[in-house]
Amino acid sequence: MNYTPAQKRSVQVAEKGRMDQINDQISAETPIALVYNGVSHVVLMATPTDITELALGFSFSENIIQDPKQIYAIEVNSQANGIVVNIELASAAFMQLKNRRRQMSGRTGCGLCGIDSLSAIEPNIAAVPRQGAINLAAIQRALTDFNHHQKLHKLTGSVHGAAWASLSGEIVTVREDVGRHNALDKIIGWGLHTKVDWKHGFVVLSSRASFEVVMKSALTGIGCVVAVSAPTTYAIDLAQKANITLVGFARHNRQVIYTHPHFLHF
Repeated sequence: MNYTPAQKRSVQVAEKGRMDQINDQISAETPIALVYNGVSHVVLMATPTDITELALGFSFSENIIQDPKQIYAIEVNSQANGIVVNIELASAAFMQLKNRRRQMSGRTGCGLCGIDSLSAIEPNIAAVPRQGAINLAAIQRALTDFNHHQKLHKLTGSVHGAAWASLSGEIVTVREDVGRHNALDKIIGWGLHTKVDWKHGFVVLSSRASFEVVMKSALTGIGCVVAVSAPTTYAIDLAQKANITLVGFARHNRQVIYTHPHFLHF
């Protein structure tokens, strides 16, 4: 099923003392309900593209599943007021979900909506296994090429991008969404589907590095997160604990390294 990531809307532009009417491209923002074994779990406000990847990535990065094989089927259905994604979950994973199920309405940029206790914020995070160091020239190459791959952002100016880059700095794939967490979940879903080895590359984000971005990366096994904006203190602390190299304020000629700099080299 084909969903449109952007729509034309008529707008008025005030400039140089005059008002003109033009057609502008606006990012689509759609309610997407994830339903596990007939039970609605969450409604994400998201860009209606790569929906199967979003569902798979969210399920994994939220620790609902520990293996993609625990999802037997994903069915995407359009309704008048949004999109329903029916996910057939293995019984053991569904029982685990029911035991810790949280009611929430996910909004754009909403990181911990619906968490009902402080103890539920951070799951048990193991140190991410690392393999070798990343050349800073590769990060610089990825940052230089990143903008060229964000087609929806160029069209609308209102979406976040997440990219998977190889160890040489080649942008392998990019996903975009009105929510930065959704964009990362789409990358995670793509990687799980294509069986990416997370030790052989790094993630590039067009947004700030929030706690949840680092948590999703840690649960997935992503060892290096490069963000064009700043991280938060909580994100830095979790990255340190999880053995993740966290890079912020990343530009093609300058990066700020917050944790585990020994995994980078010139």
